[in-house]
Amino acid sequence: MQCLHAFVSGRVQGVWFRQSTVETALAHGLSGWVRNLDDGRVELMAKGDEHGLMLLEAWLSIGPALATVAEVRSEWIDNSSNFEGFEVL
Repeated sequence: MQCLHAFVSGRVQGVWFRQSTVETALAHGLSGWVRNLDDGRVELMAKGDEHGLMLLEAWLSIGPALATVAEVRSEWIDNSSNFEGFEVL
């Protein structure tokens, strides 16, 4: 299992970005979490197989229809945490 940690900036709060991330992650069999940050970005941690994570990472650059993604900063990390499902924090 791989783990993806990402920060997404742009118009990504108040546009269903977190819920759409949950739906996209679950569709690809991933677990983890997503949350809004005080500085206007969205942060997420996703765990699963490499293919599913790559699909999620590509989707983050687009986001849901109302979002305008300016930048995605992501890294693949070692994380031994076990996540139950995918949740909004």
